[in-house]
Parts: sequence; structure tokens; C-alpha cells
Amino acid sequence: MAGQETVWPDELFADLDRTGPVPLYYQVSSRLESAIRSGAIPPGARLENEIAIGHRLGLSRPTVRRAIQELVDKGLLVRRRGIGTQVVQGQVTRQVELTSLYEDLKHSHHEPGTDVLHHEVIPASDVVAENLGVAVGDQVVYMRRRRSTDGVPVAVLENYLPHDFADITTEQLTDRGLYEILRGRGVTIRIAKQKIGARRAHGDEHELLEIDRGGPVLTMERVAFDASGRAIEYGHHCYRPDMYSFETTLVAK
Repeated sequence: MAGQETVWPDELFADLDRTGPVPLYYQVSSRLESAIRSGAIPPGARLENEIAIGHRLGLSRPTVRRAIQELVDKGLLVRRRGIGTQVVQGQVTRQVELTSLYEDLKHSHHEPGTDVLHHEVIPASDVVAENLGVAVGDQVVYMRRRRSTDGVPVAVLENYLPHDFADITTEQLTDRGLYEILRGRGVTIRIAKQKIGARRAHGDEHELLEIDRGGPVLTMERVAFDASGRAIEYGHHCYRPDMYSFETTLVAK
């Protein structure tokens, strides 16, 4: 059923209370949420548009829109350009730890997918050279990937590695996470400098993430170092804010 328009069981909304104190949008939202969490409406399924839902349930479009928005805000539904409203397994909440997005998705019981957009050896720019500790113009490995979860785009990832990792293949990047690949080569990443922020999408990011042009994205910039202190990876990534969040634990001194 994934990717197809879903018609839910008639009994799901058979007993809406149209005269009681509980708002209709809340009743619709709650029942849809229960159906999604129980698997009655599975991840990847597409809902009808708001007009069609309103017509079938005898509700106004604003009521249906608010019900849908409640579930978008909870990360259970996403609005995808050219596709419509689609069910997902919930927003990915990522602990701010030294892990890769691929690993985080796996640990959260999501199914990660990867589209390798660029994978080539290029001369290091000033910024890349400074972060990797190489000379400007030195050869470095550049990769740009789109990461999805359950078929829905989550992030655009750009990474730079020293040239001695040029033998990493596109097939490896498609099937595995970058840190898993590095560990398989005997690399142990010990520490990283990381900065989290937000900005508007630019370039083709809105198309890749299926969001509005110039819409907001979360960002992360990271430089990771191995046990010897050598910079192994420099990356800057952007994420859909309706599909992704960072979580930290703060301890008072």
C-alpha cells in the first residue's frame, strides 16, 4: 500500500460526536493518529486531499486541515510536493552524539535510503583545506547524498574526506553509512567539533527535500577526528525540520 492513496475503514469515523464539547478536528486527528500508530494506516500511505476527506466525512476544509496539521506537527504525516500528504513512522529525534544519520535511523527502527548525488575527487577549497588540515588545492574526496527514511527525504549530506579514502565506492555509500564504512577500514573516530543551526533552503535543496522553495532547514556542520587527532571528515548537512530534530541532555555544574 506504500505510496498509494489510502481509504481508511468506514468505522474509523462512524461515530464522530458532532454536538459534544470535543472539537471535531481533534476527534479526526486522534483517530487518524491511532490508526497510524497501530499500523492500520501504514507508513508510506498517502491520504486523500483535504477537500475529498471533508466531503466524505461531512466536514469543512478548515476542520480537516487543522486535523492534518496536528499530525504533521507530531511527525506522523508529511506534506510532499507533487505527492500529497503521506504517513511516516514519526519524526527522527537525534541525540547529539558521535554517530551518523544512517546509524540513527537504523536504531530508531526506520528504513534508511540513500541517493548518491555526487562522488568525486576535487581540489580542496580554503574552507575544506582549513577543516581537514590539508593544503588548499590538495585532492580530497567529495560526496553529496540525499538520505531518506521510509521513502521520505530527510537530509542532504555533503562530506569531504582526505584523498586516501578515494577508493570508497559509490555502491558502499548507497548501501552503508559513512561512519560504518570508515570503521570497516580501521578508522576510529574519537572526537568531533559540531555546530547546529538553521537557515533557508538554497539551490536545489527544496527539490531534494520536497519542501517549499526557501523553506526552513536545520543545519549541522561537523569536523571529526581519529584517535591520532587527524581530521577524517568535514561535513555540512541540512535537514527537513518537520522530519528531524536534535536532542541534548544538559547537566548543571
